[in-house]
Amino acid sequence: MPQTPQMTDDASDEEIVRRTLINKDAFALLIKRYEAKLSRYLTRLGVGLAEDREDILQNVFIKAYKNLNSFDPSLAFSSWIYRIAHNETMSFFRAKHARPQVILNEESEMLITELEDEMADTSLLAEARLSKEELTKALETLPQSYRDALTLRFFEDRSYSEMSDILQVPVGTVSTLLYRAKRALKESLPKTFLP
Repeated sequence: MPQTPQMTDDASDEEIVRRTLINKDAFALLIKRYEAKLSRYLTRLGVGLAEDREDILQNVFIKAYKNLNSFDPSLAFSSWIYRIAHNETMSFFRAKHARPQVILNEESEMLITELEDEMADTSLLAEARLSKEELTKALETLPQSYRDALTLRFFEDRSYSEMSDILQVPVGTVSTLLYRAKRALKESLPKTFLP
């Protein structure tokens, strides 16, 4: 097999995809680039066990590699691989007949801040600071589509366009989904938190 020039870490995803179609070894750079990000995303979707995350990630990368020819370079590769990860995770939960458990960390502050910004009386908020445990319980009561939207927007910092690609819904639907998810989350919060 002819040798190809070494890919650098600053190469775009699309360049690496093109190179992988010529030399399969280039795919290792995509794995290196996305493995930690996708593992964190799977955790946020509720895959708590490291072994389960590893199995799902293996399936994600195998599917991505096998379907690389169908990747549309006019779209973001990150959205494409996140969609594969999302679909694999939902298939995992269906196969296990399990409901995902919400797992939060210090980055949950972004969602808390967004909710606080939408509430009028900040003096009441100061008295009833929302804990991670309360937020976790509230998130677990939401439908999966709402949790997915909140996770992508506030924990993965995805744009509406990327969310549209990942969730395979129109951008307008993403906006509506986020609005409804935030409203449902506020309604499921402990009453002491609400002004």
